[in-house]
Amino acid sequence: MVCRRLAAGGRLIYVGAGSAGRLAMLDAAELGPTFNVAPGTVEAVLAGGENALRRPSEGAEDDWAAGVAALERLEVGESDVVIGVSASGRTPFVLGAIEHASSAGAATVGMSCNAMSPLSTAGDIAVELVVGGEVIAGSSRLNAGTAQKIALNTISTAAMVRLGKTYGNLMVDVRPNNVKLRDRAVRIVQAITGAGPEVAASALGSAGWNVKLACLMASSSQDLATVAPILEAAGGHLRQALDLVGRGAGEAPAGTLGSGRLAP
Repeated sequence: MVCRRLAAGGRLIYVGAGSAGRLAMLDAAELGPTFNVAPGTVEAVLAGGENALRRPSEGAEDDWAAGVAALERLEVGESDVVIGVSASGRTPFVLGAIEHASSAGAATVGMSCNAMSPLSTAGDIAVELVVGGEVIAGSSRLNAGTAQKIALNTISTAAMVRLGKTYGNLMVDVRPNNVKLRDRAVRIVQAITGAGPEVAASALGSAGWNVKLACLMASSSQDLATVAPILEAAGGHLRQALDLVGRGAGEAPAGTLGSGRLAP
């Protein structure tokens, strides 16, 4: 559902409070540099606003109307999908946001750590992560927070994979905006095309450090003007684009990633 909405130009919007909301904000923030998601495509709304990210505002979660107002400000509509995240499944701020999103025609998901909570019945889809009691009673940053972090990672990453933002286990839509990421981009192009580091770096420079375009250039010896329309015709999916330029695209070489790092 998330993939379909994003592919059609809609947005993914997380809504949460406390620990759950902070985890949602973290997931939203990391999708840009990892998958080159355009600004505004993935949003996260935290009860109490951005200040609550560092300075907890526990009372803000009880404000149903504030949840409604937050979604109104984002002008949520039929093209969007809204995921409400709450450990208890009873947080008024989140429930207000989900109710407004549903009334505006958005697709909605209620993610909680209790079965048959109000949030489960409020959303179109219920994600229930029943983790049981916390190690420290009531501290939902522990069992509940860990489970919700995994679930949010799973949903967003699976959607990005389906949208063609990976090739095998390589992040081919990475934004190479620092030394470490530019080095990674060079090695990604090498791993996919078999080119040497100089050829890979040259292709990236010519492609404006767009990894997908650089792969097409390095694998076909064609220029940017030739390969750019091919990638567009493939809907941004590198595997299909490589087929179109005449290089069969198999899986990315095994072992190219280990513990989050590209092998030498």
